[in-house]
Amino acid sequence: MTAGRDVHTQRSAAGAAGRTPPAPGGRSAPGRRKPRRARPGGSAAVLAAVLALAAGAVAGTGCAAPQPAPHDGRRAGGTGDGRGPEAGRGEGLGSGHGNGNADGTGHAAGRPAAATGPDAGTDSGPDDEPVPEKCADGSDPAESLEPSSASGKAVKRIRKAGKLVVGVDQNSYLWGYRNPVTRRIEGFDIELVKAIARDLLGGDGPDRITYRTIPTDQRIPALRKGDVDMVVRTMTIDCERKKQVAFSTAYFQAGQQLLVPKKNARVKGFDATMRGKRVCYASGSTAQKMMKSHKYAELGARPVVVPNQLDCLVRLQLDEADAIVTDSALAAGQAAQDPSVRLIGKPQTSEPYGVAMNRNDTDLVRRVNKVLEDYREHGWKRAYKRWLSDAMVGTEGKEPAPPEPPDPPDHE
Repeated sequence: MTAGRDVHTQRSAAGAAGRTPPAPGGRSAPGRRKPRRARPGGSAAVLAAVLALAAGAVAGTGCAAPQPAPHDGRRAGGTGDGRGPEAGRGEGLGSGHGNGNADGTGHAAGRPAAATGPDAGTDSGPDDEPVPEKCADGSDPAESLEPSSASGKAVKRIRKAGKLVVGVDQNSYLWGYRNPVTRRIEGFDIELVKAIARDLLGGDGPDRITYRTIPTDQRIPALRKGDVDMVVRTMTIDCERKKQVAFSTAYFQAGQQLLVPKKNARVKGFDATMRGKRVCYASGSTAQKMMKSHKYAELGARPVVVPNQLDCLVRLQLDEADAIVTDSALAAGQAAQDPSVRLIGKPQTSEPYGVAMNRNDTDLVRRVNKVLEDYREHGWKRAYKRWLSDAMVGTEGKEPAPPEPPDPPDHE
């Protein structure tokens, strides 16, 4: 397989897990390397066992519920197409198998905040300090509209419907994932969704919010078609995406990092050890855009492109990938799930997360920015402490704080 050429796969995590069952007696099937084994025990392992039981009831499009290694030391695999009964919650969009093109590109591929190459506007590269992206006109992509509590056309539409329809993830542990006991979607992103719903509709229960689980490369199409009112799904604000959708001010700051096995890791960093190795990332993600840029493509990795980020963890567990490139925030959640993997190196990019909305819904953008003003002062710290404090400390050298938004553009 030629280095640098995308190996785009449309298999779900279930397909990856079920590809070659173990031979009798616990031996691996002939011709395949035996998957690395996770360390048994621990809270992550307990969670995995419960998640595996609940996965069959997962609704929406995710390829697998969050699954670290179970108690017996075997790696957790996928769960099928993720469809099942779900009362009072939104339908999934798409099949969970992704809609990327043959070259591994997705509908919503966007430039990472510090991506390299001739079209990135920066000379940052492997081992450089991450440089925030600047758009072609010199503007900061994190700029957004002035906050306002006014109710315009979009806000009135949501109030008339009586529900806020939000595109979310159900596979990103700690951010947006389905609790196997309550079957509710929970996490840091979901706390923000609830804060927005309380402001718009006076409540945050299932009678006020419809969660629609969408794969990474369907976030922008879902907004442009009007299938959701907004997307709150660890979505990086960048120049390319802002041509297609509108963003709130940033509510979190992350950067692309490597996730590798703790033992016998074949990839040591964004360096020569990547050449010929299988490096996994999600279609339509900023990780994909970064790795396809000139300086990172020169490292010679063999890309493995999957519909959802959790599929990469499954691939790593099955020894079908050597490393994962993803946002440091998502990688920290995966490391919390699976104690046999770890983050290495420094973040390669500077990527702000924002709430994405349709470009026509300017009043909704302003209203969400107003909610975020109060959320940074109060709700953000509570949500961070509940969901992220244990997993995130040390991923970027210090405990993150809510990013301060830049001044609104002068031409507004």
